[in-house]
Amino acid sequence: MARNGSDDTTRRDTLEVDAVEGLLAYAQSRSRWSPAAAGSVREAVERSRALAAVDPAHTPLLARSLRAAAGLMLRRGRPGEALTAAQEAVALARPAGGAALVISLGCLSEVYRALRRYEDAAAAREEADTTARSDPGD
Repeated sequence: MARNGSDDTTRRDTLEVDAVEGLLAYAQSRSRWSPAAAGSVREAVERSRALAAVDPAHTPLLARSLRAAAGLMLRRGRPGEALTAAQEAVALARPAGGAALVISLGCLSEVYRALRRYEDAAAAREEADTTARSDPGD
């Protein structure tokens, strides 16, 4: 295969990122019960996980895909299945902090509430509020 320039890899990643974005958008446009929504979110997580394994700059995309998976499982009334995805999203967002961490903690708090783990939900919400106050630029 002939190379067209030094940015071939970047372009390939960009196409894959666009594919993940499209999968997430498609899943959001479907009913929560749609098998297509679940399949799209699952594929978005798999693809973004592969991207992040090659280039850690794609970790925020993986965290967002995991939050989408957790949100879908919550909307389906399956908070137990949402918990792992929400916890992983927080773990991925924590090093960078900022808005991504605040949003991930909010998602985790919702999952804990659905599981009736109210103390954990309050702790996650408090951490989100503290993070948001300490980093108002995001």
